[in-house]
Amino acid sequence: MQTIIELNDELFMQAQQVAKQESTTLNNLIEDALAFRLRTLLKPAPSLPIYPGKGGLAPTVADSLTHRALLDAADEMSNS
Repeated sequence: MQTIIELNDELFMQAQQVAKQESTTLNNLIEDALAFRLRTLLKPAPSLPIYPGKGGLAPTVADSLTHRALLDAADEMSNS
């Protein structure tokens, strides 16, 4: 299919230079770039596993926002 596109002059010159360096045509370079962009945009997001069990922080953790509180709770659990 043929179509006409307008490119910024600087972008056009850079694309021509890259096409020449890669021994390809400007058309192929644009097709490859467009195909890559579309694959990136249309790729489905990976699904994350969901843990169905119960759990959470041990009730002995008074302040779950501090690193020290979590370490103290871990020590208490391993000493029990």
